[in-house]
Amino acid sequence: MKILFIGFGNVAKEMARIFTERKLYPALDISPEVIGIFTKRHGGLENSSGICLDTVLTELRQNDRLTADERELSPLTPLEAAEKLDYDVLVELSSLSISGKGEPAVSHIRAALKRGKSVASANKGPVGFHYRELRDLAEENGALYLFESAVMDGAPLFNFCRRCMKGATITGFSGILNGTTNFILSHMEKGGSLEEGIKLAQEAGIAEADPSMDIDGWDPAAKTAALANVLMDSDITPLDVAREGIRSVTPEMAQEAVKRGMRLKLICRGSREGNTVRASVEVEEVSREDIFCLVSHYGSALRIESDLMNPNTIVQECPDLLDTAYGVIEDLITIRDHLDTHSRLPLK
Repeated sequence: MKILFIGFGNVAKEMARIFTERKLYPALDISPEVIGIFTKRHGGLENSSGICLDTVLTELRQNDRLTADERELSPLTPLEAAEKLDYDVLVELSSLSISGKGEPAVSHIRAALKRGKSVASANKGPVGFHYRELRDLAEENGALYLFESAVMDGAPLFNFCRRCMKGATITGFSGILNGTTNFILSHMEKGGSLEEGIKLAQEAGIAEADPSMDIDGWDPAAKTAALANVLMDSDITPLDVAREGIRSVTPEMAQEAVKRGMRLKLICRGSREGNTVRASVEVEEVSREDIFCLVSHYGSALRIESDLMNPNTIVQECPDLLDTAYGVIEDLITIRDHLDTHSRLPLK
């Protein structure tokens, strides 16, 4: 299976580590051949015979570059690579863009799907802004568009709904979907300030240098829109989600809630009202009887409601890069099996 990476940040590096240290994961049965790596900062590589991931990781760590071999350097842009190179799967791991409405990732994914190339992505922007278009494009061209790591860092929520809730109609969902804000709110319960919580989250590696996407609620809004679109067949965007961040929360507010037997949580919700799906991200007081109250630090949880089952809740404890990387790898395994099945089909 030939893979093209667009975006080679921490998640991609963790995937590369897993692939190069496969003996540590004896049950992992996948043999990828990476033919291209394209980044915003370091430029691009292409090698039709396969790129040595161990060498790339070493060069990035020691010399802050992708390669010492100029012959592997590519003049192509990421979009041109998606349009022209010979690969089976695009792994799209560029950053979330709200102002760009999912771009440039949407264009990368669109280019791959138009060619019948499957896509595995951890980018929630395309799912939040253009899911129907990309889903339909994948179906029209016999490809798969998978994104298990776009929400909850690879916890199998989309797979759970797709494989284990067949015939059921999802009527609503609610959850804690942003680990950074959950960590900060937990810190504020102990009397710490918002600024202190942000700094600690950054030092722990769970918050970006610019934490505004989390603090102002854009990251959970994108995840909420993605869930509404995929699970409830909505067609909303993060801009349609009623959004509230945690900037207005004070340590006193968090501590007062604890005194009342409650906890403040940034809750994402989706619900159906007639033919319309309403979505929101808001700070709420959660009772200690609610399972969400137990989610501390940078954990996450999602409660799924349907017409044929009582609510099911998926809880993820303190996910890290391994979780996110595995979610993308599991998508790759699904795509690998899809390619194997279709290659064995008789010609009509």
